[in-house]
Amino acid sequence: QVQLVESGGGLVQAGGSLRLSCLTSGRTVSSYTMGWFRQAPGKDREFVAAPGWSTGSTVYADSVKGRFTVSRDNANNTVYLQMNSLKPEDTAVYYCAASRQWMAVRTTSYEFWGQGTQVTVSS
Repeated sequence: QVQLVESGGGLVQAGGSLRLSCLTSGRTVSSYTMGWFRQAPGKDREFVAAPGWSTGSTVYADSVKGRFTVSRDNANNTVYLQMNSLKPEDTAVYYCAASRQWMAVRTTSYEFWGQGTQVTVSS
């Protein structure tokens, strides 16, 4: 059973930073593609980022490129999402997810999901 627990969300002013963490069970981080998604009120869940296994293979949504950095810590079974220069439009519930598909970016490709953590960016 894969378990994912997100933390680190909160309220921040525009231009500020937050670091989200996703603690996983077992060897999930080293065995699955890990992805970050977000869902704003009234909108579909969307892909944010997925850390690759090597430099240069990480994938980001265009809306967060240059502002967000995703990383993985296989030894501690944790995936991180460093979010800088936050904007009000980044406000959403952020989810960590695991997929058996290589570098998947579609929501439907992910089998396991965390409960989500709220990020609110005030203007």
